[in-house]
Amino acid sequence: MLFSEVVDASGQVAATSSRNAKVAILAGLLARANVDEVDVVAHYLAGRLRQRRTGIGWRSLGGFAAAAESSLTVLEVDAALDHLGGLVGPGSQLARQAGLASLMERATAPEQRFLGGLIVGETRQGALEGVLLQAIAQAYELPSELVRRAAMFAGSVPAVAVAAVAGGADALAAIRLEVGRPVLPMLASSAPTLDEGLARLGAGTAVAVEAKLDGIRIQAHKRGDEIGIYSRSLDDITVRLPEVAATVAALPCATCVLDGEALALGPDGRPKPFQETAARSASAADPDGLALSAFFFDVLEVDGEDLVDAPTAERHDRLAALVPEPGRVARLVTADPAEAAEFTRLVLAGGHEGVVLKDLALPYQAGRRGAGWVKVKPVLTLDLVVLAVERGSGRRQGWLSNIHLGARDPATGGFVMLGKTFKGMTDEMLAWQTARFEQLKTADDGWVVRVRPEQVVEIALDGVQRSPRYPGGMALRFARVVRYRDDKTAEEADTVDAVRALARWDG
Repeated sequence: MLFSEVVDASGQVAATSSRNAKVAILAGLLARANVDEVDVVAHYLAGRLRQRRTGIGWRSLGGFAAAAESSLTVLEVDAALDHLGGLVGPGSQLARQAGLASLMERATAPEQRFLGGLIVGETRQGALEGVLLQAIAQAYELPSELVRRAAMFAGSVPAVAVAAVAGGADALAAIRLEVGRPVLPMLASSAPTLDEGLARLGAGTAVAVEAKLDGIRIQAHKRGDEIGIYSRSLDDITVRLPEVAATVAALPCATCVLDGEALALGPDGRPKPFQETAARSASAADPDGLALSAFFFDVLEVDGEDLVDAPTAERHDRLAALVPEPGRVARLVTADPAEAAEFTRLVLAGGHEGVVLKDLALPYQAGRRGAGWVKVKPVLTLDLVVLAVERGSGRRQGWLSNIHLGARDPATGGFVMLGKTFKGMTDEMLAWQTARFEQLKTADDGWVVRVRPEQVVEIALDGVQRSPRYPGGMALRFARVVRYRDDKTAEEADTVDAVRALARWDG
């Protein structure tokens, strides 16, 4: 398959807002790919390379003459990147630059742009991963739910595409939880109040009320002496969190998979600001510096027993038998709203974000933001995507300032704009986002810079109100920036339906 076919398909996907059209384009391309090409094609359609590193940065990607006609195949591109990534030792930089030049000069201008984006990880298109899963199901005539579930356990959409073309439904059904291979985490929806959250799970129904910690999401895997700690985005961060790894290693089991949070605590046991936890988890541990504590709230496997499909109540019991109480997230099981409210008050008084309400009968739904987990925080927040940014004026002259915010629309695979904000931005944040959005720029009229919908930002707000100004018919009230979320992709942003659920039309 020619590399240009992938580039053309990606362009067509970006140009349409129809989810069905996106699926059809990708499915058609996958169906035309040979068996030995599917892995590479699926990686490229997902906006990623197969190679974990190439040694190539942005500065190396410009200034190449472009080919007049397409001739590169996807396998030739993949082989060339394999070679460049494997170069080490004296002279490797010069050899890498020469090899890159040879590759880029065989590419047309559109192929160069797409390839450059792949190399530096800036090729994602909004909601592409979910669309790609549907395309795999359509291309190989498989049930969508089977494809989705296999992808969650494989932790890789391309791996599922390869299994689908090679072994069909049987191969996908064989993909299960495997200790040492992270799965996508289950996610929670939002409710503005505790009463509304309880109502969603059924008034008078017993639920688990858990403390919501403001840390980093972790997934811990233990197989004998082998410990793996993975981030929310499934990156291996074991070497950064030796204290967490030691905690997991000490658990009385041969194997286990745990879901939880890691955060920094002060001498009084209260959580330190999230920025300190994030900074500590982003680099190798300093033995004399800040330590992170692990708190677990779910277990997916123990000693060879897969618990993913077990109800929440059973998984909680198994977790309590495995992890000592100080290492578990505080939890109350109750059907009494007054008890839930008092527990929530104590959690907030302890310096935590809020609570998560959980359906006791629900299995673990990897990779899903379902109705069975509902987070309630006194300060309402949404994870939205930046669609555009305006040039600053006055004190903010020279910076990109006011950001346009969008919620994900699963029906179209696109985004619905909900408003703008520049509130909450520090000078450091303005400098960072100016550089970031210049990289993502797709159009610039001198005032508004349009960007690829990739950067997720956490927004605090006072509510959602009716508004004819924006396409979704609603707008955010008093939106302000909390932080940028590099641990989330655009596909993991909150949906327009989630925002609509928070709306209040009586004020």
